[in-house]
Amino acid sequence: MDDGRKRSNIKIGGHVNIVLKADQRTGDLTEGWVEKILTKSSFHPHGIKVRLETGEVGRVKEILEDGEF
Repeated sequence: MDDGRKRSNIKIGGHVNIVLKADQRTGDLTEGWVEKILTKSSFHPHGIKVRLETGEVGRVKEILEDGEF
């Protein structure tokens, strides 16, 4: 499983688990597909911020493989 803290690991359309701002205390994950990468830097210690196709915004905690490899 790739690291969600490195921007280079995250692709538009990629399948990921993110933590929403509202869920940061609980750590609950939201699954979805990346619509836009919002973090400009190449690395963020808490995860790269993305917007999912559903419009939800959060930091990537897991990059899911989807059996592509």
